[in-house]
Amino acid sequence: MVKHLLQCISQIPHSFLQHSSSALRIRPISSSTIKMAAQDYTFGPYKIHHNEVFYSTHLSYAMVNLRPLLPGHVLICPKREVKRFVDLTADETSDLWLTAQKIGRQLESYHKASSLTFAIQDGPQAGQTVPHVHIHVVPRKGGDFENNDEIYDAMDEKEKELKQKLDLDKERKDRSLEEMSQEAAEYRKLFL
Repeated sequence: MVKHLLQCISQIPHSFLQHSSSALRIRPISSSTIKMAAQDYTFGPYKIHHNEVFYSTHLSYAMVNLRPLLPGHVLICPKREVKRFVDLTADETSDLWLTAQKIGRQLESYHKASSLTFAIQDGPQAGQTVPHVHIHVVPRKGGDFENNDEIYDAMDEKEKELKQKLDLDKERKDRSLEEMSQEAAEYRKLFL
């Protein structure tokens, strides 16, 4: 497909591509520019396949969770690898929370939930095991946890499990790339 697109672009007259009388200057697109759109993301030391990401802005992205606590539990991350919340720029902070708000609104409706939990574990003593700022967005329904605040204990336990090399004998199993890609594809439709 990239090859075909480049062939089509190469047939546009060079003088048209370099014409600068308008405020918008059109330039040829290289195959590396097109491939960038499908590049994988980073989440601390981990590579996140682009199929796991269902929404992105110029500063943030939303991805499905390897071990969700509840249906719709996703993560919102800055594209730039930033370890601590206080190290985000003002633009990154704003974009991250606006993205979380938008994602939360759609997933709450999609999962027929009645509330949302937004959580950040900022630093090792707060339970953060992946050194990359991320907001947990979790659609909530009545009775999903016996005691409402147990969700924070569950998040802390999940982070400990990740730190223990993702022990597959735990109650919540890792999901396959295929499972996560399918979920991300469903969520992607919410933002078209």
